[in-house]
Amino acid sequence: MNNFARRLKELRTENNYTQNYVATRLGIRQQSYVRYENGSGEPSLGTLIAIAKLYNVSTDYLLGLTEY
Repeated sequence: MNNFARRLKELRTENNYTQNYVATRLGIRQQSYVRYENGSGEPSLGTLIAIAKLYNVSTDYLLGLTEY
């Protein structure tokens, strides 16, 4: 599992969110979100930014470029 997928799943479980809840908040299909978490898909730039805002983290953190 890549850094992005691992961090995405960790953030979702830490916040007690379901995959369906996150997908709805992001305005995407649940299947798309599932692919992000299992590493078989990547979000668009706009979705990446929305994910960072949802979890209040930087895109650099999501992508594994920083530990903060």
